Amino acid sequence: MTEADLHETQPGAEVDGAGFSALGLDERLVSELTALGYEEPTPIQREAIPTLLSGRDVLGQAATGTGKTAAFALPMLEKVVASRERADDGNRRQPAGLVLVPTRELATQVAEAIHRYGRRTGVRVLPIYGGAPMQQQLRALERGVDVVVATPGRAMDHVRRGTLKLDRVCVAVLDEADEMLDIGFAEELEAIMTQLPAAGEGRQTALFSATMAPRVRSIADRHMTDPVVVRIAVAAAEPGVMPRVR
Repeated sequence: MTEADLHETQPGAEVDGAGFSALGLDERLVSELTALGYEEPTPIQREAIPTLLSGRDVLGQAATGTGKTAAFALPMLEKVVASRERADDGNRRQPAGLVLVPTRELATQVAEAIHRYGRRTGVRVLPIYGGAPMQQQLRALERGVDVVVATPGRAMDHVRRGTLKLDRVCVAVLDEADEMLDIGFAEELEAIMTQLPAAGEGRQTALFSATMAPRVRSIADRHMTDPVVVRIAVAAAEPGVMPRVR
């Protein structure tokens, strides 16, 4: 990663652009954001969304409250919709988007956010996590989903059963990567990443973490292709964006 790939936004920094429509997003997503009351993108959204839409991997250092869920969810929705439109009927049942998160609470929150943002696209989103009935998740996966938001342990349960197939995933996101490592999901993360299409060969990856500890950078080095690094200070969340955007 070079200095040219480093974009660091401080609180109060001026960033060019006039709302979400200036970021290159699909008009359906912009319309839904407007209906939800979202006005101005936060710094991480302004930095990460155009970069992800361009096809680059993103390594983001940002805490909860900076708007990072929308920063990765909106570009993911665009790519998932495009992938679904290209796929044949059988492949449309397999997820094109995968988000890995550390806890069931976050899995539910992120899945709800993606569902809200993509309401006008018809994207099907499924949270899967331990402690929830396995049969309900099995039935939903059998019917077909576009985006899976999962804790690593339960995701691996489904991969081992053959009920979660990852070979059509075109966008993978590791959200709160440092926390996933802290609670012992390193082995599962490695196993899941090796099940995905190869980096740079049909798979785009975004990794977000509050810290950039060596083991987080190690994951990025192994599983990302020349990522653009985006660092956003905690205080950079803007008052123009509603609080439910993390």
